[in-house]
Amino acid sequence: MKAERWAYESLEVYVWEGQYEIADRVARFLTPLGAEVIRAGALDALPNEARVKPCIAVISASAIGSAKFTLDWEAAHGMPVIWVGAPDREADPGRFPAEYAHILAHDFTGSDLRNQIAKLMPQLMAAGEARPDVADLVAGSPVMRQLLEQVETFANFDSNVMLYGETGAGKERIARLFHERNGRYGKGPFVAVNCGAIPDGLFESQFFGHAKGAFTGAMFAHRGFFEQATGGTLFLDEIGDLPLFQQVKLLRVLEENALTRLGSTMAVKLDFRLVAATNKDLREAVREGRFRADLYFRLAVIELRIPNLEDRGAADKVGLLQSFLRHMMTPARYDALPPMPDWLKGAVGTAFFIGNVRELRNLAERVGITVQQYGGWDEERIRPLFRSLRPGAFDGTERSDPRGDAEERRRIIAALDANGWRRQDTASCLGISRKVLWEKMRKFQIADSEAEPV
Repeated sequence: MKAERWAYESLEVYVWEGQYEIADRVARFLTPLGAEVIRAGALDALPNEARVKPCIAVISASAIGSAKFTLDWEAAHGMPVIWVGAPDREADPGRFPAEYAHILAHDFTGSDLRNQIAKLMPQLMAAGEARPDVADLVAGSPVMRQLLEQVETFANFDSNVMLYGETGAGKERIARLFHERNGRYGKGPFVAVNCGAIPDGLFESQFFGHAKGAFTGAMFAHRGFFEQATGGTLFLDEIGDLPLFQQVKLLRVLEENALTRLGSTMAVKLDFRLVAATNKDLREAVREGRFRADLYFRLAVIELRIPNLEDRGAADKVGLLQSFLRHMMTPARYDALPPMPDWLKGAVGTAFFIGNVRELRNLAERVGITVQQYGGWDEERIRPLFRSLRPGAFDGTERSDPRGDAEERRRIIAALDANGWRRQDTASCLGISRKVLWEKMRKFQIADSEAEPV
């Protein structure tokens, strides 16, 4: 049984070699086929469960610290292991249980290694196709149904997409929907990148990749995010956090559909669909010089706004809670529960989740643990879980003075008018943060259309 070359080209091989030098040999056998070989010096050098490509580990038996390490490997890293130089597993089944039964001799050949990988290839490809554990897409509200209609309209085209939405509103979930609904790119990888988490000094290496020997420590060639997304979708989250000098480099790649790895002179052609997302007002950022206008217009071919939970309403909140609970509990245990009581539906429907779906998911986890611990919808124990939410959320009452709200609304509009509806200037004038201003505008339903004509 042999693995096709295309399978190797989507494969990452992490080598933990201990006292035996096997990484160079693995690279010599696999890099000509397109696999990316990475020397891992410690467990934290290995990818986490959010990786987007199939991975395999090649580990020398001399690197094993304990039997517990062996037994916990699959659970911790979710990738199969090829052990090098280990004794026959049947000699110690507790140390080498059946699920880790891929063994090579110290003097393994390229054919030996490829044969072992070929045996694992179906498992590797299935791992690469797996999606993160997410709840069902709940879309009972009119705003969500409208959003999904827009996704269906634009998903099967190649145009770049810009998604706007508050933190935790589900921008990546919608980005994945664009990917899955695309007939051309949906069969390729979905590469998600948090632009706000890329250190300045690693931007080029992370996005463009590097050639072997490009800098000290570059033992092997590395494909960056752009290359990893070829044939699929590149999702750039928090795109508004990219510094200007990095925006220039991103723009050039998008214009040329090609890149050159660090330390190389060879251009690499790219072909992916780009979906970007932000919780910032990019048009305002362009006016203030914090975001390049040419990059904005390159990205924002299709612009969609992800509604927050308040816009979606009580029915979607309850539906999301039920979906999260169903996914975190075993089917038998969830099906054995009586229907969700009205008092809990009312509590969730009237609660204010400043963290949107993400905060609701946290609440669902607390509720789910309580339900499983005590065997049902224990009102006395579940009620306190809502105390961290907005006051009055549990009983549905609003603890505010309507006349005071009307006055505050007029004061905010007056400040916006005085500052040309510039959010940052208005927030400074009112002595509050921009985020607080945004929340107050949402609370009082203040829209830009209320601005006085100039």
